Amino acid sequence: MKARNYRRMKGQPYTRKKFIRGSPPPKISKFTMGDPSGNFKYQVSLIADKEVQVRHNALEAARIAVNRVLSEKLGQSFRLRVLPYPHHVLRENKMIFGAHADRLQDGMRGAFGKAIGTAARVKSDQSIIAVDVNEEGLEVAREALKRGEAKLPVTCRILVRRVNLV
Repeated sequence: MKARNYRRMKGQPYTRKKFIRGSPPPKISKFTMGDPSGNFKYQVSLIADKEVQVRHNALEAARIAVNRVLSEKLGQSFRLRVLPYPHHVLRENKMIFGAHADRLQDGMRGAFGKAIGTAARVKSDQSIIAVDVNEEGLEVAREALKRGEAKLPVTCRILVRRVNLV
């Protein structure tokens, strides 16, 4: 199946892993990178324009792309956070096409499907990735988030805001 088939949100989220046999774990290994305890003056966020489901492998690809640019150019003087968690379990009713495929499948009989991955449900105007930097890292953070946006199935905008330090 193509990832395009899982972008639209339809129905209730399928999240009760207690009842799902063999639900795959999300591919995202870390949700926070960089310096977790640093004080930063600016927050640069990647904000979704539409409501969409983002698969766990797309979130991981965006995280790797953003982290690579930030760590190459800023070292450890940033904090990167991936905000949505992929709770929703995706299912697929596998169909085999070709010669003698009729012996291996039952069509729509028992078509509930098997778990093939997870996805995060993102609403419009929700932040997907947030990067905290100081003033000298603003342009690098913008460039990094543009690279990360290319890995996501939704158009996004980049928002820069000043954080009030206590």
